[in-house]
Amino acid sequence: MIEVVRTNSSNKDFIHLVKGLDAYLKTTDGDEHEFYNQFNGIAVLNHVIVAYTDGEAMGCGAFKKFGNSSVEIKRMYTKPSARGQGIATEILNSLETWASEQAYVSCILETGIRQKEAVRFYKKNNYKSIPNYGQYINMDNSLCFEKGLIK
Repeated sequence: MIEVVRTNSSNKDFIHLVKGLDAYLKTTDGDEHEFYNQFNGIAVLNHVIVAYTDGEAMGCGAFKKFGNSSVEIKRMYTKPSARGQGIATEILNSLETWASEQAYVSCILETGIRQKEAVRFYKKNNYKSIPNYGQYINMDNSLCFEKGLIK
């Protein structure tokens, strides 16, 4: 059974999981890793989900405010050994619910073109491609997505 916990970026399990995410992204982002990494700080994330199975932290995700009515999904990660068990979907659904409870109407996110599993995952979860936004506008490796939230 998957247990999700609402927390913030000071959560030790979240910090540990993000280290795994950063190691993975360093290999997939290649030379562009430093550019992307500057936008992935976790010091002030107040909306963090950590997912546990049998008491062990297996995945995480977060969101931060983006504009007046949207949030940006950040730091989504599931340990490789736990993939395919619905953990990422549970995390994403929990983030969307939390954002909706805060009166946000949509979620946006950026992922890399080389993160093929992530691209498939977001499309499967009804995220639609949008033009690259913000710092990702001129980044050929970036793919941006959006999903409206049901109230």
